[in-house]
Formats: sequence, structure tokens, C-alpha cells
Amino acid sequence: MCFCLGFLLSRILSGLSIVYLPGAKKEGLLYAFSSTAHKKTVRLVLFLWLIFFSIVPMFGIIMAFEDYNPGLGMLKSPFIGLENFRYMLQISDVRQAIVNTVIIAVAKIIGNIIVPLTFAILLNELCLKKIKRPIQTIVYMPHFLSWVILAKIVLNIFGYTGPINQILGFFGQSPVQFFGEPSLFRPLVIGTDIWKSFGYNTVIYLAAILGIDPTLYEAAAVDGAGRFRRIWHITLPGIRMTVALLAILALGNVLNAGFDQIYNLYNPLVYSTGDIIDTWVYRYGLQNLQFSLATTVGLFKSVISLILITLGYWLADKFTGYKLF
Repeated sequence: MCFCLGFLLSRILSGLSIVYLPGAKKEGLLYAFSSTAHKKTVRLVLFLWLIFFSIVPMFGIIMAFEDYNPGLGMLKSPFIGLENFRYMLQISDVRQAIVNTVIIAVAKIIGNIIVPLTFAILLNELCLKKIKRPIQTIVYMPHFLSWVILAKIVLNIFGYTGPINQILGFFGQSPVQFFGEPSLFRPLVIGTDIWKSFGYNTVIYLAAILGIDPTLYEAAAVDGAGRFRRIWHITLPGIRMTVALLAILALGNVLNAGFDQIYNLYNPLVYSTGDIIDTWVYRYGLQNLQFSLATTVGLFKSVISLILITLGYWLADKFTGYKLF
């Protein structure tokens, strides 16, 4: 991630050009950026930052090929080749964590496309324009909150004495331990993630919808097309490239199920359905001090994610003409 951020910043600043009106005062930060010498200095700083904070730490991946001993260090620990990878594939917990990661991540990707798209279309068709912006702001607010805060809210809402169980008790139902039932944990994780994120994605789809020529709707209305027909034949085709692009770019997140969310919500009772690769690496690597095995699993995830991200950008370029660089 740091590597990508540094590379993006260097690319942006390398192509930065400042346009001044005649007679403009040539001083200040913006003018400094227009100088070739200053741009070279900025690129050098970013390159050094990239080296020290993104490339040098990658030296630690050699632990995946060693029987790492903290007392000996990385350079003196015995080299064992691919033995850690063979052992990783034999551990049932790792296989279950990979399955959980893929299921949760894919469900989040699908939900974060369908729900915001549907909500954006409904919000765009809302006749009362005065309440459209307040609704958009309200659903957008959870996106800015950390999972440290939201997890506490969710745990209280679905707690044993929380409002959901109180409503169930009002209808004569027994209280449910929502975050103690493995079968309920995945739907809760997926649902709360969609609730947190769909406001942000809704803004993207609304921006795409606003880019559609309004005369198309007027012509369709004159021809007798109803609201549903206009949505089906104008709105959806008009934003299909945006939907396709976001779906393709999300391909790289297949192995990213959301560490911060799950770490703040899960417990040992739901490890069978809630433990993902990131939480497994954290638990075994930092808590159980199995550094080599944790590095092996993390490296495996990173390689697969890199392949999927590369495939996603290739598909985006092929089907939508989107190019990052």
C-alpha cells in the first residue's frame, strides 16, 4: 500500500504543471512546484521515502523461508526453503481462514455494488428534492467513523440486552447471542460493512447518474416511457461503465475481508466462520510468536492479491478503457 501511494504521488507531482495569468505574482508554494529543480527535489524525496518505508521492510519476507529465531535474527536463522508453505497448507485453521476470507470479501464486494446502486437510483428518482441532500448526508456519515467506534455501537445494538433482543422479547422470542453464534457472524459482518460503506459508493453512482444527458429522459417521457422504463433503458445503460469499472477494480480485494472490522467484532466462539487471514496472521504471528508461519501466510496472501489486482487493472483497461498510468 505504501509502495502504491508513493508511486502515485511521484507520478502526480512529476506531471504537475501550474498555469498563471499574465501579471500573476511569481512566488509562493505553487510557483515553487512549477520549477523543474523543485519538482526534481520532491521526486527525490518521494523516491527515498519509497525506498526506506516500502522496499527496505520487504527484506523481512525472508522469514517465510526460515525457521526464524528472534535470538539469532533473520540473517543467522536456519534456511528451510518452502517447508513453511507446505506446513501452512496442512493446517486446517489456515484453510478455514482462507475460505472465510474469500466468502466474506466476495459477499462484501457484491453487496457494496448492488445496495449503493439501488439506493442511488431510488434517491435520484426522489421527487422531494429538499430531503434528497439530507438523506445523502446521513447515509454518508458512517463512512467517516472508525470501526473502533462502530464496533462498539454494533455490539451494543446486537448485544444480549440490546434493543434488537428487546424487540425479539416483545414478540415472545428468546434472546439471541448474535456475536456468539458462528452461523450469524458472517451475515452480521457483511451487513454492517455494507451499512458503513454504501453511503460513499452511493455518491459515486449519483455522480455517474448526474452525468447522463437529461434530454434522454425528456424524450423518453414524451414517447410514453414510465419511470421504470426510463431507469432500465437510460439510467442503467448510462452508468454501466462506472459499475463495471468499480466491480473490476474490487477484484483485488478478494482476500481483504477487513481486519479492523472483524478484529473488533469477533471472539473465540466464532473463529470457525469469522477468522480471516489477517486476524490469523495477527494472532499467530504477534500473540503466539510464530513469526515464520505468519510471514508465510501473509506473503501467500500478498502474492495472490498482487495477481488479482494486476488482473483487475488489465480487465479494466480491456473492457472500460481505464488506465491508472
